Amino acid sequence: MELTKYGHSCLRVTTEVDAQAVTLTIDPGNLSNSSEALEGTDAILLTHGHPDHLDEDLVADFLKNHPEVPVCGPADVIATLGARDDAAAFQDSLVTLHPNDEVEILGVPVRTVGGQHALIHPLIRTIDNLGYVLEGSVYHPGDSLVVPAGPANLDVLLVPAWAPWSKTQEVVDFIAAVRARRAYSIHDAPLSEAGQGIVGKQLTNLGGRTGTVYAAWPEGTTVTV
Repeated sequence: MELTKYGHSCLRVTTEVDAQAVTLTIDPGNLSNSSEALEGTDAILLTHGHPDHLDEDLVADFLKNHPEVPVCGPADVIATLGARDDAAAFQDSLVTLHPNDEVEILGVPVRTVGGQHALIHPLIRTIDNLGYVLEGSVYHPGDSLVVPAGPANLDVLLVPAWAPWSKTQEVVDFIAAVRARRAYSIHDAPLSEAGQGIVGKQLTNLGGRTGTVYAAWPEGTTVTV
């Protein structure tokens, strides 16, 4: 499996099913190079509906031209897409997922985690959020720090390095609790180079105290699992 980062929380996952290449795009939002991430994709996974994870107009336009491509996500996101004035062109592409689902998306095993976006502030109502465990080895949590149930045997954890809904202490403890072999930064578009260094030092030294090797993940680079 190859993971290529297109900025912020957007990535393409390329894997094989029955000797055929399958490409999934996760969270094509407005802080990412999402147009490129969607080129040639076979399916789209959405963790939640915030614009930095879902550029709604971009995805809708893509689906109108590629109605055969399924787009999967939590109930509120799929309902919003389905209520658009132009949704008739891609209504059959919309797939609602629920917390703790175990499904195959074009033959790729996917397990959903969590169900709710992390709390930003008590005055801001939370929305749906699903994390995704792909092929039992890679975890993209979206905007949450929910630890997947089950044994700590993940190969790669994608870590929301900075967010208005978290603090570094919580991210450190998230890395330590998940105990993946490797961790790479996502949700980091607002961080400057200096900010990446400050946060990365804490996530490396403190988050890695249970054995996880953390690294910043530059846009446009690929990780092999």
